[in-house]
Amino acid sequence: MEKELKNDLYIRALLREETERTPAWMMRQAGRYLPEYRELRAKAGDFMSLCKNPELACEVTLQPLRRYPLDAAILFSDILTIPDALGLGLYFSAGEGPHFERPINSLSDINNLGILDPNDSLKYVTDAVETITRELKGEVPLIGFSGSPWTLATYMVEGKSSKQFTKIKQMMYREPDHLHKLLRNLALNVANYLNAQIEAGVRSVMIFDTWGGVLGHREYRTFSLEYMSLVISLLTREVNGQRIPVTVFTKGGGLWLSHIAESGADAVGVDWTVNLGTARKQVGNRVAIQGNVDPSILYGTPESIEQSVYLAVNDYGDGYSAQDLEFNRGHVFNLGHGIHQDVPVESPAIMLEALRKFTERK
Repeated sequence: MEKELKNDLYIRALLREETERTPAWMMRQAGRYLPEYRELRAKAGDFMSLCKNPELACEVTLQPLRRYPLDAAILFSDILTIPDALGLGLYFSAGEGPHFERPINSLSDINNLGILDPNDSLKYVTDAVETITRELKGEVPLIGFSGSPWTLATYMVEGKSSKQFTKIKQMMYREPDHLHKLLRNLALNVANYLNAQIEAGVRSVMIFDTWGGVLGHREYRTFSLEYMSLVISLLTREVNGQRIPVTVFTKGGGLWLSHIAESGADAVGVDWTVNLGTARKQVGNRVAIQGNVDPSILYGTPESIEQSVYLAVNDYGDGYSAQDLEFNRGHVFNLGHGIHQDVPVESPAIMLEALRKFTERK
């Protein structure tokens, strides 16, 4: 791990330290909205071929940094690498997203799941982290990530993307002990996986709870948040005297921000349905906040993009002057979810320029 970062704004913001401006990165910033990514993917043949080639994964990770003044890089990979390594047979169908050849259908399927050694079955990921870290040369921190245990379980039980989550909710209400067993296995695997990424050089990790928002209030705390808290409790939180911040993002989780703030995470991510000022009041000084403009603002005019950024940062800084030290403390600007594949490539630059304009202290 590099001892010094040339730009550590992202890390300082996650730790709620003073920053000269609000740092930013974009969920899915390395991906298909960029023509250079589409060209590389065509040469690679398919998505997983990119993910499993450390040199190509490095190239994809670095592509957005060449275009935009971002304050962090995020590992190019997929949230479903763990279930793939567990032997479920991940594949992607055009226009249909991820599928598994061997989904979880019974308790015996759960019992047959093991605990992975990430430096063996997921070595292509740790190799990619080492390659990216070397190529970044300390310019910005690298973010590692995993899907949450609940989110991974939804894909593993449903066998694919779902709108109704019928199979896993049947398990949840009919055989909750089976689901708890699956989630505990996944929590241990996720913790090992993230720790391997930390050991390989990432400077922060993020847990994507993409489908936590489909749960009821009690069920969210029992089947999602409890297991993310377990993951966090098992993580390496310091390397060479440097804190490794953890961010938890539950899409649709705005009602539970106060509970998420008690998970042990350093930061909570919020989607665009949440007012940043309200979110800040809910979590107080316990955690930083990441988010949260609607990714669709990037379809807008330069003026409307700038206005959306202005409103978001002022919501967060409600009650503070833009020159006040507390105005942007603890805020990482981001989209409320992943960038859309067909946005104009000029739009992110407009958004990031506006952010600097509105948050940089003179």
